[in-house]
Amino acid sequence: MGTIERQLYVEAAPEVVFAVVSEPEHVKRWWPDEADYPLEPGGPGRIGFAEDGGATHWETFTVVEVDPPHRFTFRWSYPQGVPARRGNSFLVEFVLAPEGKGTRLTMTETGFREQGWTEAQVVAAYEDHVAGWDHFLPLLPRYAESLEVPA
Repeated sequence: MGTIERQLYVEAAPEVVFAVVSEPEHVKRWWPDEADYPLEPGGPGRIGFAEDGGATHWETFTVVEVDPPHRFTFRWSYPQGVPARRGNSFLVEFVLAPEGKGTRLTMTETGFREQGWTEAQVVAAYEDHVAGWDHFLPLLPRYAESLEVPA
């Protein structure tokens, strides 16, 4: 319950997949409903998820690493007004590798056990994030493949 890892094959070039996992205008097409952050390390931002009744639940978001088209890393869901760091946030890494005519994408999220929570809180957060990634990640290949220009 310390790490979530998923692998996907996307029938799109690594450059396209990198844009889809890193650029706010693309990220909000498959994951959050809103995304507002600079695409540079250390740049604070936020992502928003629509709730029932029309309100948006905002989560803090900071880019950690931008290495196109190989890796994009960010921290999210930490207290507003403090820097994101190990122990107060979740770390998500997207690693991309060319494979055949497409891209092998590996997503890893860590930081559940480092929060100082009780075991019940760790389990609840972990299960919530597993369900979230299992819902949202399958949307990513369909969106990325729709952007790929046919040869």
